[in-house]
Amino acid sequence: MTQPLAYIHPDAKLAQNVVVEPFTVIHQNVEIGEGSWIGSNVTIFPGARIGKNCRIFPGAVISAIPQDLKFQGEETLAIVGDNTTIRECVTLNRGTVDKYKTQIGKNCLIMAYCHIAHDCIIGDNVIIANNVQMAGHVEVGDFARFGGTAAVHQFVKIGKHVMISGGALVRKDIPPYTKSAREPLGYVGINSVGLRRSGFSEEQISQIQEAYRYIYLKNLNTTDALTQIEINLPASSERDEIVNFIRNSERGIMKGLS
Repeated sequence: MTQPLAYIHPDAKLAQNVVVEPFTVIHQNVEIGEGSWIGSNVTIFPGARIGKNCRIFPGAVISAIPQDLKFQGEETLAIVGDNTTIRECVTLNRGTVDKYKTQIGKNCLIMAYCHIAHDCIIGDNVIIANNVQMAGHVEVGDFARFGGTAAVHQFVKIGKHVMISGGALVRKDIPPYTKSAREPLGYVGINSVGLRRSGFSEEQISQIQEAYRYIYLKNLNTTDALTQIEINLPASSERDEIVNFIRNSERGIMKGLS
């Protein structure tokens, strides 16, 4: 159902049961999947690809051009996965030649006033609380959780199942399964509550905790800690996720306990 006071470009592709509320503007080269609801005063620019059963609340701006002076008008996308909710006044910019897309996964909740810049890749089941500001080229793993007003530096990578405290300034990569807090941001333990809620067994959680003892508590440098983890801990997907994430970190990982 489309309200008569909404404007939808004739070349936009909307599934038949998409609801568009008054005073919303949807430009050309936009696709919106079945069951999605677009609230009033939303602007959806060219390049948006919005999945099924999404909810986009008033004031959101989706797929505006990047705030990047190197952008030359190339055709890029802003992708929103199925069942994702985007709350009031969120801004989601489309990609540049780096990845040609900005992408939010399925089943995510992006709360009011968040900004997600060009070429960010957000996994599935991610919750980003109010007013989080995310610079370009950030990558976020599945089931990550952000406290309100956190700010993320460009090119940072954030692992799966992490919990980042409200007001955090995220300058370094955040390894998977961890909690981070304080200023400067540092390791404060593993996200055991989140892991249990996601169905991890006590044995899996114990192994994750043991891995981070090598990283943060045994006074080893990172290279030696990763070697000791591979020698002393049995192979598992969680162990390998931790080792590969840290080994491939380009910005370096957050600091340990002080």
